[in-house]
Amino acid sequence: MKHPVDVHVGKRIRHRRWMVGMTQQQLAERVGIKFQQIQKYETGMNRVSASRLWDISDAMGVPISFFFEGLGGKSGSEAKETTVRGDFMADKEALELVRSYYAIPENQRRRLFELARVLSDVA
Repeated sequence: MKHPVDVHVGKRIRHRRWMVGMTQQQLAERVGIKFQQIQKYETGMNRVSASRLWDISDAMGVPISFFFEGLGGKSGSEAKETTVRGDFMADKEALELVRSYYAIPENQRRRLFELARVLSDVA
């Protein structure tokens, strides 16, 4: 049975890999493993060891804590509820929107953000 924390860490690996435009094969090569292992990590089928998570965080340019963001100090069952309910980043459309948003130059991005804020207040 998959542990909710392993699933969460796997989703964060997939999320970061996708955000930086890296394939599973590219990440696997940087870490020195087969891409099938990356697939297993991302689905939570295999637990990521501390040393491997260190290598993955280095390859993707994030601190190890990135992979645990959103978990807090929750127990396994609480973590499972949070992961299922609040993981909008599992939605491909949301990921594409975020990736596109960060591709916009910063000054234009701020304007777009303000526009979105105004529109959400009206709705």
